[in-house]
Amino acid sequence: MEEEEILKRRYQVQTHLQQACRALDSAASSLEHGFYATAINRAYYAIFYAASGLPLTKGISRSKHTGVIAAFREHFVKSGLIEAEYSDLYGDAMDARVGSDCDVTFESDLVTAQERLEDANRFVDRVAAFLFDIEGIQ
Repeated sequence: MEEEEILKRRYQVQTHLQQACRALDSAASSLEHGFYATAINRAYYAIFYAASGLPLTKGISRSKHTGVIAAFREHFVKSGLIEAEYSDLYGDAMDARVGSDCDVTFESDLVTAQERLEDANRFVDRVAAFLFDIEGIQ
């Protein structure tokens, strides 16, 4: 792979990680102001953005939600690069986001929003540590 391509890929991975951090900040702000459904949504997107950057390290690009989670599970969890608990966190966040965004009967509450935000923080921290260890990306 040419150096220019490597630098471009690293930039894209860093951009995804930055988006994840902004989504975490937005989720925390939403939680603080009592917007629980929005906090759940932004916590999920923090996970989605962080996970979206990972396949790029292997030259794989996915944009759809189902494609990103499938690539994450196949290339990072199944291979043992990322612990299986993070697959569960991702799935739980996805389910909560779909519920809070699409189901008018879904009750977004403080506890659920806090749990999703804590999980998202753990997920993003784990991905950031992985990227630093294997790619030197911060």
